[in-house]
Amino acid sequence: MTDGADALSPPASTAEARQILRARAQALARPPESTPSPEAPLELLEFHLARERYALETRYVRGVHPLKHLTPLPSTPPFILGIVNVRGRIVPVYDIRKFFGPPESGLTDLHRIILVGGNDLELGLLADVGEGVLTIAAQSVQPPPPTFTGIGAHYLKGITAERLVVLDIDRILTDPDILVHQDADS
Repeated sequence: MTDGADALSPPASTAEARQILRARAQALARPPESTPSPEAPLELLEFHLARERYALETRYVRGVHPLKHLTPLPSTPPFILGIVNVRGRIVPVYDIRKFFGPPESGLTDLHRIILVGGNDLELGLLADVGEGVLTIAAQSVQPPPPTFTGIGAHYLKGITAERLVVLDIDRILTDPDILVHQDADS
């Protein structure tokens, strides 16, 4: 037999066949590791919060849902509004106004939750109104100005000339400071 025929020959045992199939399934199930190049256009989901325009890359968006049945959590940082049940999953809801300091208004029936995910973490971001998806050149996103200080600057990709604030969701999802890993005091 030739080398090609040996590669196609059946495995020696059922256990070996299962191992091969399991390895193939795991390789196929892995999400693609695609990071956009600096020249590539950015596809963004634009939304409003406290009369400010924000956007985030659509590759992180898992869905947009109405804010319903928010359950506040005691003893959590102020940026965590609470938790919601979204199709059987309990998801924490973050209020990014706490990061950037725009004025707060009360919650209404018009609020939305933008579910974002990555790095084995899923959370909801509060939004007033979703504007839709837009595509911009990656070069049009400029770093935040030096006058932009505070916790918010850390979570920004940048700002466009049209004053669209582009969030760095990857940084938000990987920042250990926004995760709550403590037990409530008894």
